[in-house]
Amino acid sequence: MLLCIDTGNTNTVFALWDGEEFLCTFRTSTEWQRTADQYFVWWSTLLAHHKIEAQIDEVIISSTVPRVVFNLRVMADRYFDTRPYVVGKPDCLLPVPARVDEGTAIGPDRLVNTAGAFDRHGGDLIVVDFGTATTFDVVAEDGAYVGGVIAPGVNLSLEALHQAAAALPHVDITKPQSVIGTNTVDCMQSGVFWGYVGLVNGICERIKGEYDRPMTVVGTGGLAPLFSSGYALFDTIEDDLTMHGLTVIHRFNKDNNT
Repeated sequence: MLLCIDTGNTNTVFALWDGEEFLCTFRTSTEWQRTADQYFVWWSTLLAHHKIEAQIDEVIISSTVPRVVFNLRVMADRYFDTRPYVVGKPDCLLPVPARVDEGTAIGPDRLVNTAGAFDRHGGDLIVVDFGTATTFDVVAEDGAYVGGVIAPGVNLSLEALHQAAAALPHVDITKPQSVIGTNTVDCMQSGVFWGYVGLVNGICERIKGEYDRPMTVVGTGGLAPLFSSGYALFDTIEDDLTMHGLTVIHRFNKDNNT
């Protein structure tokens, strides 16, 4: 069994892959101070609670927070007796190498999303991921990551607005009943929701204009379904794209390192 770990700036996700499907997916907050033992206790407790028997012999990690990788490596070695693949490291191969400016550090999550999206949809893609940042990844015809766009994330923007303007409350993200708000909360929710609909639509149209060939837009991340309800932003939505990408990269490495 393969343990897939995706560590983002806000949350860390563990998912168990048996070769055909994910048996479970668990989420926790990302904390770089968490030790290998704490990760294992949290993981094994949830497995026991759900009565899942796991014989893990492989681990793959994608992490946008470098400080957590060491303890995840230790956990894999200590409790599963395996050396994990870490996306972005030289010994973790990509199905198709990225084509960007030399020396550019690409977020592992973007490489993983590229691999997962290409495996499911082929090339000529825009992958829009709603995370701490809202990212747009351009996937070439052959499956290479060739660049993209990084914009502030939805929650990050809301938090910044709340902190910078003392009179504005913290609000939840939801689709407003109308564009014109009649109170402060409605006005903020409308601004964030329709503002990001416009941002995503506008950036995708500009990418398509530069790319100059038909492209498929793939949405992922927890907020993708919400924003697609207000406008036809995406051709398809993938709620498990990152985890699927990890299985694709793992399979490629196993096939090419044997």
